[in-house]
Amino acid sequence: MPQGQVATVPDDGLTTRQRRNRALLVVHTGEMKGKSTAAFGLALRGWNQGWSIGVFQFVKSAKWKVGEEAAFRALGRVHAETGEGGPVEWHKMGEGWSWTRKQGTEADHAAAAAEGWAEIRRRIEGQVHDVYVLDEFTYPIKWGWVDVHEVVEVLTARQGRQHVIITGRDAAPELVAAADLVMETTKVKHPMDSGQKGQRGIEW
Repeated sequence: MPQGQVATVPDDGLTTRQRRNRALLVVHTGEMKGKSTAAFGLALRGWNQGWSIGVFQFVKSAKWKVGEEAAFRALGRVHAETGEGGPVEWHKMGEGWSWTRKQGTEADHAAAAAEGWAEIRRRIEGQVHDVYVLDEFTYPIKWGWVDVHEVVEVLTARQGRQHVIITGRDAAPELVAAADLVMETTKVKHPMDSGQKGQRGIEW
């Protein structure tokens, strides 16, 4: 669409400013890489606005040190020391139970996921953060460890200015329907197609 031009103007009683500043539910799904990368890019923009950032990383192992985590923790220190940007929290929910399920039973992993969602729900109801990145959150929903209807209910009822970004493949139809912005990444080419594994600075 043309820059700055909306497709329709809804009859919702809101002013242009009110509608423009409405908190968004964003879903990044699809098979190609880049979903989390795009979400963290949005979070960086929020940090620059002085917003409180809360990252809740599901699935990826707690032992996996990703570059975005180091960068956001550094930005959190910048805010604490100088007041620049916004506060940052980064949480790894559970022990990492997607690519490697070496420890704990499925029931343990399900309980960890449910506990992680319960904490996010408490924070949303308490309006703790301005931006929530629920990284790889589509998976515990897909596996039935977190109830999608509860998630949609909580997210659609959230108050204040709380932007929520959810990433992961196979986003539930209910989540897609409730979202304001949905993107789906599609692979055209990938280095792994020619035998090249992930590399430092690109994948982590």
